[in-house]
Amino acid sequence: MTSPNILIVAPAWVGDMVMAHCLVQVLIERHGSAGGPPAIDMLAPNSTAQLGARMPGVSETHILDVSHGELALAKRRRQGQSLAGRYQRAVVLPNSFKSALVPWWAKVPVRTGWHGEARFGLLNDRRRLDESRYPLMIERFMALGLDAGSPLPEPAPLPRLEVDADNVERLCAARHLSVDGGVTVLCPGAEYGPAKRWPSAHFAEVARHAAAQGHQVWLVGSSKDAPVCAEIEAQVPTGLVNLAGRTTLLDAIDLLSLADRVVSNDSGLMHVACALARPVVAVFGSTSDAFTPPLGAAAVVVREDIECSPCFERECPLGHLRCLNDLAPRRVIELLP
Repeated sequence: MTSPNILIVAPAWVGDMVMAHCLVQVLIERHGSAGGPPAIDMLAPNSTAQLGARMPGVSETHILDVSHGELALAKRRRQGQSLAGRYQRAVVLPNSFKSALVPWWAKVPVRTGWHGEARFGLLNDRRRLDESRYPLMIERFMALGLDAGSPLPEPAPLPRLEVDADNVERLCAARHLSVDGGVTVLCPGAEYGPAKRWPSAHFAEVARHAAAQGHQVWLVGSSKDAPVCAEIEAQVPTGLVNLAGRTTLLDAIDLLSLADRVVSNDSGLMHVACALARPVVAVFGSTSDAFTPPLGAAAVVVREDIECSPCFERECPLGHLRCLNDLAPRRVIELLP
């Protein structure tokens, strides 16, 4: 019996994409045969497609070249038709109508996903989500790789990302980066919104503490994180390298692999650092570590226990952002390994 070819329609958020590697591992275990593991490909937007190349078990990643929220029916139809006949099974992780279109146009025989917006017919293995049974996002992903109602693997597989050693060497040489004395990486951005971002002054205090210990301090983030990283840089006179907006996502993976410790908001880079098995102190504000916790034995969560958190809003609806402003830097510093 040959193993099937499987297509995963992947999420558009970096952290969610990293967590999708749990599903990849479940599919390998569930659908492998004497002939070898299944061929698992991903269909992902530009924002997350690069990650597929660093996921063990992923053969190929097709780029869905559409903007976030764009319906783009003609593009999706062409992409689906180009993939026709290649896959026996598709797993659709996003819950939107448009995310199920490509596997449908590709005529994939088994198309699995959670009941979502008007997906009747597009999915022929449509499941009803019991949130109490699957409280974690990774559990919801993994359940779609198994027969409906089947028990999840225990313990759950953890996401893993591979590192390009040659690129690590090139980056260190080009950026004149040293790991002597240790490296503390700070990830002060969060794509979702301000209600997930610990104040720059708090990050700066952690940076000064790490620099005083002799650590190199690297700020890592996208170009969107450049303003907050510039604020931190202005408050730390020595021992800091600002890399925000100066690396690709794959570069960020390789640089994070060198970290002795990482302090991060609840963000995509938090999940990347965990998938690299780095010690992580994860700062949570408006979101919940009961749904998307940092996954790894070396990760710890710190949050301010106030009545309005988590609210899951992009901006503080009450205007005070106490869940982050009141979370003192000393609490993070005390958790640093």
